[in-house]
Amino acid sequence: MAFTEIAYETDGPVATITLDRPEKLNAFTRVMMAELVDALDQADSDDDVRAVVVTGRGRAFCAGADLSAGGSTFDASERPRAELVGDFDGVPRDGGGIVALRIAAMRKPVIGAINGPAVGVGLTMTLPMDVRMAAESAKFGFVFTRRGLTMEAASSWFLPRIVGISQAVEWVCTGRVFGAEEAKAGRLISDVHPADKLLDAAYALAREIADNTSAVAVAVSRQLLWSMLGADSPWEAHRLDSKAIFQLGRSGDVAEGVTAFLEKRPADFPMRIKDDYPTGIPLWPGPQPTP
Repeated sequence: MAFTEIAYETDGPVATITLDRPEKLNAFTRVMMAELVDALDQADSDDDVRAVVVTGRGRAFCAGADLSAGGSTFDASERPRAELVGDFDGVPRDGGGIVALRIAAMRKPVIGAINGPAVGVGLTMTLPMDVRMAAESAKFGFVFTRRGLTMEAASSWFLPRIVGISQAVEWVCTGRVFGAEEAKAGRLISDVHPADKLLDAAYALAREIADNTSAVAVAVSRQLLWSMLGADSPWEAHRLDSKAIFQLGRSGDVAEGVTAFLEKRPADFPMRIKDDYPTGIPLWPGPQPTP
């Protein structure tokens, strides 16, 4: 597929998605939304891809929504119907949420390499990524209240689970922009790197996953970790853990993993997500709820 506002490439087991409107600081558009979903679909369906790195071209990660339409930018009633992608309770679905929920549903780990400013949807889209790391020069901002909006991209669910409710409320209600060290102290990102070392760190983490683990075990683990954030009780985790362990425990990957450990050699896991994902483990976040 030919993309116009992102770039997609693979290098061995790692796919890279690059937001690619550097002249506009990679501002988010409906075209970028659709292309991101397509690229994520491509990475998820390719069993040779084990991890995905998302970054930005140029000096920004994503400066938020493209505001070139002026005051009507966020007025969905002003858009042609063809630009709207489904609805929820009779209103158009939020485009940032479409991307965020697609990232959430990935069966491959997604690593955000935030190379510069990430504000608005440029920040909320990273919340369902599994790891976020940033350049020292990166800036962050949940700036919605300063534009008269509320947060989007399902971030009212993701953000407090990542950073805690008090930190989430403070960042969102002030709408202020803050730096990488504050983002790290608030647990929004895992680590900070010099700009020229950021992608190396992201790729090192992606390759550590790809080179040493079972694709199926990682996919199941990712699904369980995220889905259990909303579980009512640890009994639900115990129920799904038991199902997964029973099925994987008699699988070729576990046989290979244990044998390789005993023989003191790298494992060569034979199973593929497409063919060997365990049954009875619900895919998260699941289908769109019905009214």
